Amino acid sequence: MVQLSVNGKTVRVDAEPDTPLLWVLREELQLTGTKFGCGAGLCGACTVHLDGAPVRSCSIPISVVEGKKVTTIEGVGVLPAGPAVQAAWVVHDVPQCGYCQSGQIMSACALLAEKRNPADADIDAAMAGNVCRCGTYNQIRAAIKDAAVTLSKGA
Repeated sequence: MVQLSVNGKTVRVDAEPDTPLLWVLREELQLTGTKFGCGAGLCGACTVHLDGAPVRSCSIPISVVEGKKVTTIEGVGVLPAGPAVQAAWVVHDVPQCGYCQSGQIMSACALLAEKRNPADADIDAAMAGNVCRCGTYNQIRAAIKDAAVTLSKGA
């Protein structure tokens, strides 16, 4: 039995310590917004926050997660940048197929938590590990910039 803090709730799961966090989230906790992409931590579809930092949940065993705070796309609305990023995603019509979007949003929120006014180079660096097969990178960048403006008005 492993005890986890997921989206502000304490949960206990019966899984082997080497089970990837992604499978615990999806299969045990039914939080299916976090997607399986490559299984090697390269595409970013499975990005969640671990104590506020973006991580690839497909390559993090739950034994490493115990005692830390996990935030998934289902809990993104309570993050400081969450609502601004979500709104900007809609305004810029970012999702096409949508498969990568939960990971993209989680990485964008982590970036804006660190840098409220990111330059293009900051955005490129923060989002580099998130692959969008539909190629909406320009919309993603524009949405992040708009979310930053929204946050600066409210901060």
